[in-house]
Amino acid sequence: MPEDLIRLTATEAVARLCTGEITPLDLIEAAAARIAAVEPAVNALPTLCLDRARDHAKALLRGERRDAEGEAGWLAGLPVAIKDLTDVAGVRTTYGSPIFADHVPAWSHPIVERIERKGGIVVAKSNTPEFGAGGSTFNEVFGRTRNPWNTSLTCGGSTGGGAVALATGEVWLAHGSDHGGSLRRPATYCSVVGLRPSPGRVTRGTEEDLWSTLSVQGPMARNIPDLALFLDAMAGWDLHDPLTYDAPARPYVDAVAAAEAERPVRIAFTTDFGGAMAMDREMAEICAKEVRRFESLGCIIEETHPPIGDLMEAFLVLRSQHFVVDRESLLATQRDKLKPDIVWQTERGLTETPSRLAWAEHERARFFRAMRDIFAQCDVLITPGASSPAFDVMLRAPEKIGGKVLENYMGGSLINAFATLAGCPAVAVPCGFDRYGRPVGLQVVAPPRQDARALQVAALFERMTGLDRMLPITPREGTVPPYE
Repeated sequence: MPEDLIRLTATEAVARLCTGEITPLDLIEAAAARIAAVEPAVNALPTLCLDRARDHAKALLRGERRDAEGEAGWLAGLPVAIKDLTDVAGVRTTYGSPIFADHVPAWSHPIVERIERKGGIVVAKSNTPEFGAGGSTFNEVFGRTRNPWNTSLTCGGSTGGGAVALATGEVWLAHGSDHGGSLRRPATYCSVVGLRPSPGRVTRGTEEDLWSTLSVQGPMARNIPDLALFLDAMAGWDLHDPLTYDAPARPYVDAVAAAEAERPVRIAFTTDFGGAMAMDREMAEICAKEVRRFESLGCIIEETHPPIGDLMEAFLVLRSQHFVVDRESLLATQRDKLKPDIVWQTERGLTETPSRLAWAEHERARFFRAMRDIFAQCDVLITPGASSPAFDVMLRAPEKIGGKVLENYMGGSLINAFATLAGCPAVAVPCGFDRYGRPVGLQVVAPPRQDARALQVAALFERMTGLDRMLPITPREGTVPPYE
C-alpha cells in the first residue's frame, strides 16, 4: 500500500527495488499520493515532474539506464527531490526568483546527471529562498514552506523544502546545497539529517565561483544510513568541477555500518564558543545533556572550543564576494526584482577593499589552525545544530536569540558557518525537542575530508536516541511560541 511504502527508509526501499519486490513506478505513485495529501499544509514541493519520472522508471524496468548498477550509491529507481536552485532538464527551475519564474532549462546540472546515472528518479523540485539566500524558505514565486511539526513555524533555509518533504514522507531522499548552514539548519528544524560535505566531495558543476570552497552541494535524508547512501550516489571526481576528487575506496554506507567498531575516543563539545555566539538557552541545555550519551559508549566528552575571534565579520566579507560573482549583473539590470537581503549582501561585496579581503582570509586561516589544534586532540567537535529553535514562518529571521537582537538576517548563522570557513564536513542529527515541541539537533563536525568520521559519530548518536523512527509525520498545526 502507498502508506506502507512512504514509511520505508531509503535503504529499505532500494533493497526491495533491487529484489524486484517493488518497482520504481510503485514508489512514484506512493510519492504522488503523499504529495497530494500533505502539500496544501506545507508547500515543500511546488514543482512536480511525475510524467518525466514515470518515463525514467519505465526505462529502468526495460533494462535501460543501468550503467551504474552495482556501483556504490546505486539507487535502483528511488524517487528523490532536487532543490529548485539546481537545473533539471525540461523541468521548471526558478531559483526562487521572479526573474526566472518561467525558466525551463534544456540541460541538467552535473549533480542531477550523476544522481540519475546512479538510479535516482527526480519527482519534484523543492522550495528554496530566492537564490538560496535566507534562513527561512519563502519566495515571491511559490510562497512560504511551513514546518510540519508546527505549520506556524519556519522550516529554516535554504534547503527547507527538501527537509519538509523528507519529514512528511513525500520523498525518501532530498538534494540540497549549503553555504552558511542551508543543509544543517533545516534538518535541525525538521528533525531530519543533513550533511554539508567537505569542499570537492560533491560536484558543484555549473557554478561560476568554482574556486570558492564556501558553497557545496550535498544530501539530506531521514536517517544517517540513508544519508550515507545518497552521499555515495553523489560523491566523486567530475570534469565540470576543478575541486572534486575521487570517491573513497570504502563506500560511506560501509563506514556507517562499521561505526560501532570505530567509535570515537574523545569528543570536543561547545554550545556557544564561550559566549561568543548568540544561543538559545534551552537549546544549549538540551544539547549539553544529550551529547553526554556518548559517555555510555566509553567516549570522553571535553568541553572546549577554538577561539572564535572576529570570524562572523570575516564570513560576511568573504560571503559578499560570492554574491558579487553571482549577482552583480542582476543588481545592475534588475535590482527591483531582487529581495533586500541579496541587494545588501551584493552591495556590501562591491565596497570591500583588497585589504579588507586580505584581513578576512587571514582571520579564516587563523581559525582553521585553531580548529586543527582541536582535531589534534579530539575526533570530532559537536555543537548545537542551530542557534535558535524554529521561529515564526512569517519572519525572514528571528528577532533575537538568547536575548541578543540580531543585526542582520545572518546574525544567527555562525554556529554553522564556522564549519564552512574551516572546510569541514558537518552533519546535523536530531537530539530531541524543546518545551514547545520544536525539534532540536546536534551538529557533528569532523576534520576536512573526514566525511565518513562525521557520519559514523552521527550514526552512533542516532542509534542511541531512535528519533529517526518518528518519521514520517503528518503536518501539525500550532502557534508561535514567545521569544525569550
